[in-house]
This record gives sequence, structure tokens and C-alpha cells, in this order.
Amino acid sequence: MDDDFGLRYRAAADACERTVTWRRETPAHHLSRLAAAAADLDLAWDAYGERGAVAQLEAELVALLGTEAVVMIPSGVMAQQAVLRIWCDRAGSRRVALPDLSHLLHHEADGPRLVHGLQLEHLTTGRRTATAADLAALPGRLGAALVELPLRDAGCLLPPWDELVELSEATRERGVALHLDGARLWESQASYDRPLPEIVALFDSVYVSLYKGLGAMSGAAVATDAGTAAELRLWRTRMGGTLMRLTPFALGGLLGLHELPRMGEYLAWARTLAAELTQRGLRVHPEVPHISTFEVYAEGPADAINERLVALMEREHAVLCFPWRPTDAPGSAMTEVAFYGAALDFEPTQVADWFAEVAGVSG
Repeated sequence: MDDDFGLRYRAAADACERTVTWRRETPAHHLSRLAAAAADLDLAWDAYGERGAVAQLEAELVALLGTEAVVMIPSGVMAQQAVLRIWCDRAGSRRVALPDLSHLLHHEADGPRLVHGLQLEHLTTGRRTATAADLAALPGRLGAALVELPLRDAGCLLPPWDELVELSEATRERGVALHLDGARLWESQASYDRPLPEIVALFDSVYVSLYKGLGAMSGAAVATDAGTAAELRLWRTRMGGTLMRLTPFALGGLLGLHELPRMGEYLAWARTLAAELTQRGLRVHPEVPHISTFEVYAEGPADAINERLVALMEREHAVLCFPWRPTDAPGSAMTEVAFYGAALDFEPTQVADWFAEVAGVSG
């Protein structure tokens, strides 16, 4: 995506009154919601991550996830690096087994190695989820193993439940801490249709995002045992994450928890749309989405598809999707779509027609 198109896409998106993918909310509206909620809940300020909205959020997540403790941390990058550092220090090994498509390897500027000296080794390679056999194929002492539910850069793939249970059992038999990158755990639970504590119990620590599925401005939390939580609070301070005020992010997380009962609706809507897209000649991955985020593929150059995308957004005053990008296969393009409450204002058939028009396969 060149700079000129990027500017035109953002201008078109800013002029839109509605959105299909992700969410659309002005800063003023979001902050006004936070202010109203703070008044309704009669919340006090937190002070360096203690008391107030932070304490309330952590307590609600403990009850929801079924762990001994939860620590709020400003970012997922900080949260995961800190908890992996703790597991590795305890194990006496800096080796962390994780998918080669993990966020830690592709989106953190080599921070795990440069900041914490972690040695990241591939538990899996390519677009598939990990199994107990993958763990067994890595000999020697490991500091920790990490799985991501879902594996976002593989198209938001979830492992079959039985395979996930087997992997958890294998790590415990081997004495390796298993950490969950659960940035989209909230969405994944709707697909597994199992209680959150049952999913969380498979892991020694679980990171969750406050802003993806829950829609807060920012923020993360780690659910784990009490001793690890105490160490996490130390690392949060050491890494500069114990801000004077975390209240706005915590309050956003508290409001976002009201989204959880609707995750099943979002998944059902996304699956209906995926089936409609397939009928119109587009390809989706996974064929039946595992969560309400998935990939859409079309034949044709990304530049031409993006031109039609901007034209449709300007006509319909609605953000359909993020810009398309070329794939490894010449002459094809893809985009990632993520659907939450805003999508439910649209009929999947209408949205599928729009995608077909943008992809050049309408009619």
C-alpha cells in the first residue's frame, strides 16, 4: 500500500458514518462513555496500578477466568515478555518454544531477545497449530512453551480441543510452563463453547487483551497463580508499566466485559458471511471461520481491488474492510476482516455483494 493510497483510504474511512469491520467510535464518544461509567460505578482513581478500577477489573477477571490472581499491564508486549522471563528464570533456561508465526517473532522488534535474552525456538512452522508431538520434537530443557489462541497470522486458526488438552498434558509431564497468548481468547471461547475456566486451566499463565474483543482503548492482563502474579508486578515496575494512572484502560476493560455474551453472535454472523462470500467466488480461510476474524482472498491485483474498495466506501459511507494486499501467489490479493457489534447492523448478503463488487466478481 503506497502512501498516496493510504491517505485516500484514511480520508474515505474518516468520512464514513458506519463500519462493517472492527469498530467505529470517535475519541469524544469513547471518553464520554468512560466518564458515564465511572460516575455510575462511583470509581476512585487507581494509584500506580492499585485500588480503584484496576483492582475491580482484576477481581472480575479472577472470577471470570478461575485463576488465583490477575495482573493488569498496559500492553500485551510487556505482559508476555515479562511472564516468559519469569518462567525462564525459574527453569534455568532461556529457550521458549512457540509458533514461527507468533506475535513475539514478527511484531516486537526483537524485544524478547534484546530485552530479556530469550531464545525463541519454533514449536511449529507454517500455518498450522501445535500438537504434543511438536513439543516432543524439541529436545533439551525449555524455559516455557507458548501457544496462541487463535494463531492469528495463520488466519486465526484454533487447534482441536483434544489436541490442545494433549499438548497441555505433555508440557506438565515434561515440567515446562505453558503460556497462552490469549489476545483473542474471548472470541475463541465462543468457538470452543466451553467455560473460560476450563480453557484457562490448561495453562500456567494466560495473557488477555482488553482492546481487541473487549474494545477498550488499550491494555492487557495476565491470569496466573498468586506467586507468579507477585513477580509480574515487579516486572511491570521494572519495565515502566506501573503508570501513575491506569484507570481509563481498566475502566474500558470493565465495560468491554459486557461484550462477552455476544461473542457467539459475532461468530455466527461471520460464518454466515463466509458462506455467502464462497458462493460469490471468493475464498475464505479458514473455510469455516474459527472466530469472527478470518481472511478473504480474491483473484486480481491488490491495487485495482483497493481502488474499487475506496469507491464503494465513498458511495455507501461505510468502511467495508481494511486495504487488500498482494499474496505470495502472483495476481491474487487478500484482506483480514474482523467482525463485532457494528457488523450486526448489516445483512451478510449485502456485505457479501459489496465484497464481490470490490473483488471484481459481481454480477
